[in-house]
Amino acid sequence: MELDFDALIQTFKAEADENLGRMEEALVALEDSPGDKELLHTIFRVAHTLKGNAAALGFTGLTEFAHKLEDCLDQLLKGTAQAGTGLITALLRSVDAMRDLLSLALAGNVEMQDDQKELLEILADESSASLLAMRTADQARRAAARRASPGRRKEDAKEWNERTRTLRVEIDKLDRMLNLTGEIAIARGRIRQMLDELAARSGEDILEVQRDSDRLFLDLQELVMKIRMVPIGPTFRQHVRTVRDLATSTGKQARLEIEGEDVEVDTTVVNLIRDPLTHMLRNAMDHGIESPERRQAAGKDPCGVIRLRAFHDTGNIIIQLSDDGGGLDRKKILEHARARGLLNGTELNDSELNRLIFEPGFSTAEKVTDVSGRGVGMDVVLRNIEALRGSVTLESNAGAGTTLTIRLPLTLAIIDGFLVGVGNEVYVLPLDVVVECIEMPESERRNDAPQGVVNLRGKSLPYLRLRHSFGGEAVDSPREEIVVVQHHEMRASLVVDVLYGENQIVIKPLSKLFQNLPGVSGSTILGNGNVALILDVPTIVRSVSRASKPTVAA
Repeated sequence: MELDFDALIQTFKAEADENLGRMEEALVALEDSPGDKELLHTIFRVAHTLKGNAAALGFTGLTEFAHKLEDCLDQLLKGTAQAGTGLITALLRSVDAMRDLLSLALAGNVEMQDDQKELLEILADESSASLLAMRTADQARRAAARRASPGRRKEDAKEWNERTRTLRVEIDKLDRMLNLTGEIAIARGRIRQMLDELAARSGEDILEVQRDSDRLFLDLQELVMKIRMVPIGPTFRQHVRTVRDLATSTGKQARLEIEGEDVEVDTTVVNLIRDPLTHMLRNAMDHGIESPERRQAAGKDPCGVIRLRAFHDTGNIIIQLSDDGGGLDRKKILEHARARGLLNGTELNDSELNRLIFEPGFSTAEKVTDVSGRGVGMDVVLRNIEALRGSVTLESNAGAGTTLTIRLPLTLAIIDGFLVGVGNEVYVLPLDVVVECIEMPESERRNDAPQGVVNLRGKSLPYLRLRHSFGGEAVDSPREEIVVVQHHEMRASLVVDVLYGENQIVIKPLSKLFQNLPGVSGSTILGNGNVALILDVPTIVRSVSRASKPTVAA
């Protein structure tokens, strides 16, 4: 049997990525428990396994590096070297170096580079711990900034996406999928036979078989969705290193606590949540966690706590990131908001004020650093989360800390949608944003303006006619319908011609030509074969609300 070398390489890559992640977690834990022999054995086993596998594939640079790393780890196991901060920093850099060597080997370059040889020299220099710390301090700062940076190079992002294209699936689930596909094939055969004998059979028999086929198909669909569900824990644990590196680069002390590691979410959500989480951690470290001196003066533990928590709530996954820092500075936020002309003389409540930090370019940092200060982090968080059909809320208490709460759907593949008609076109609204539907008042129908305000039980509600927004063909309809939608505290309404009701929608991504189309987040194929656009309700609501607000002179 011929050996499939490409499949072997992919298996090696997946296992190496997983093992390097385990080594990284163990090294960060070792810094807090330098005498833990079990952690040392775990790190040593990973290095040894990686060396053996790399040697079998002829990756000489990675093999040599892992062998030299074993020598250093052997000194720790024998007790002739101490796991101080400087050495742990160098060992963490060795994990990054092995990731780079792995990428180089897969690209055809199996030799070590100069920077990796230099790192081995640092690891071998056991005679002077102070020299080790001095030589690694500046490199650690740069490595921390690069690792914690969500603006990774394109090749880094590509590498991460490729790394997460592999899932481990339980054999029982695969067996169940195989059984279901077999049963569906049998059901299709029965339908085909009945159609051939249609003249001699009643329609009820065919309908009964069709119902069985639908049931089997839904079972298979549900099982496939379950297979795509993976624990959020590994994604959270990757940020233990991020917090450690950020603390090193900012001169602060902080630790990451994780809750809800076993909570499962769609693998696509896991992949796309990395950047928002990194931005939030950077923001918490730079703006939230105080310096050890300030924390001691306030009666706090010098080491701050950042907590990542995940749990399920009514068909959604909730991810919370909280810190026990100083909280948001309301006065400073107001000053920056006035300077940028964001207030327009209006009074803001705490919720509205907190949401100002999500404005593009908004930052209260006094100077730009490697970590923050350019005002792009939280704006990216909001846009990326809303692109996942999620929402972000923020709570802050002065002196006690800040909590960011992300609400995301469990899956991005299928949603419960609400179908509406505008002219000859059909559009889909996510059902969870639809509040109610009412008939358009006759007075507003005669107006036929693209936008306006309607009175809903004594309150003003801005509306947008979708026909004008998307250029739909005018249809003489006896009535118009208002669909009230909500995003956070903001409500608006969309004027449509027909309400078709709710339906389960399979989401199809937009092509590159339409990906930046405002107000549209995706598409789906209807039962009649036509394509319907899925509307980006958060963008539409913000646009309508902004257009309907009166400007008050400051």
